[in-house]
Amino acid sequence: MSESAYNPYKNAQAQFDKVASIIGLDEGTREFLRQPMREYHFTIPVQMEDGSTKIFNGYRIQHNDARGPAKGGIRFHPQETIDTIRALAMWMTWKCAVVDIPLGGGKGGIICDPRSLTEKEQERLCRGYVRKIAKDMGPCLDVPAPDVMTNAKHMLWMLDEFETIHGGRYPGFITGKPVGMGGSLGRTEATGFGVIYTLREALKALNIKPEDTTASIQGFGNVAQYAALLYQQLGGRVIAVSCWDFADNQSYTFRKKDGLDVVALQGIVDSFGSLDKDKARDLGCEILPGEDWLAQEVDILIPAALENQITQANVNKISSQVKVIAEGANGPTTPDVDEIIKERNIFMIPDFLANAGGVTCSYFEQVQSNTNFYWEKDEVLEKLDLKMTAAFKAVWELAQQRNLYMRDAAYVISINRVAQAVKMRGWV
Repeated sequence: MSESAYNPYKNAQAQFDKVASIIGLDEGTREFLRQPMREYHFTIPVQMEDGSTKIFNGYRIQHNDARGPAKGGIRFHPQETIDTIRALAMWMTWKCAVVDIPLGGGKGGIICDPRSLTEKEQERLCRGYVRKIAKDMGPCLDVPAPDVMTNAKHMLWMLDEFETIHGGRYPGFITGKPVGMGGSLGRTEATGFGVIYTLREALKALNIKPEDTTASIQGFGNVAQYAALLYQQLGGRVIAVSCWDFADNQSYTFRKKDGLDVVALQGIVDSFGSLDKDKARDLGCEILPGEDWLAQEVDILIPAALENQITQANVNKISSQVKVIAEGANGPTTPDVDEIIKERNIFMIPDFLANAGGVTCSYFEQVQSNTNFYWEKDEVLEKLDLKMTAAFKAVWELAQQRNLYMRDAAYVISINRVAQAVKMRGWV
């Protein structure tokens, strides 16, 4: 696991350090919270279909569990790095704190490309991961979930292995499970809908009607699709989406100036979030270079793909028309770019607030699993809306009171909550 030139962990620490200084956090607590409490590094041998054995590297980071069990996804990615996982675990701590749910921050990953693995090989890999970490995870310790290139099927294999090892039924061990097997209704929509719940509240605060706005979205995976759907339902027009094309090994932007048909696009996307270019043209889309999503003359930008997407190299491409950026992805904006966005008076809904709908609904799934009582979809989404709206309002009010950038205000709330828990436990 090598460090790339862009280091998300250093960015996460820089964001933390800035706000730790704003709130006057003492040195001991600052040092404790700016790094993970625990890291697990291990190898996973997997028997391949051709009879050979391949060794995969697996990781689990538990950043902080002062407020409750660590919570965070497991990623399958060929370019996974340890510092990416450290950063994401740290952001999970703040994410759970900003929406005030009793969970801490964790994240896991395996360096692999699931597209090159058969279903049986993927199953062996999932079970092997759990065998390596089973004693250090569980409903009261650390609760994983799907993430990049993992899904409900992977989660169920992991749950089955955990239950086999521990000899019982522990549906609360993992979230993102299939509905009917301990999964929660509404979980599929949760992250994308959460982005739009916060966007709706931001537009209210700015006295802008959703039906008077247009948006451009980076990504067309789960988060982007459901964000686009709900935004459209509120009356907004999505005029561009971008996504990665695995066959061409590059990204493209799909644009239709009078508005994309999001439901039709969902019919031509594969399981990895890639759109069929020929079918997109049939729907009236222009096919543009991948980074063009950022330069569209729209009111709202929603980066909902990967980290490190809005940088010094491209921030000047953002149109003067843009009023709001809602970060559906984790860490899409670099800290130095935040200053430029602030100077341009673009309203920022930071990642760990905007995309907290996913972990909030995962918490709901945990509650349902642990009580063996499952809610209707409308109830799940109503509870999610209430949580996201309350979190946004708390951050917005603090930002107004103290004249803070929205990201800084969200961090002040989160860090204060976690620091208080750490101190009350007597850890520092």
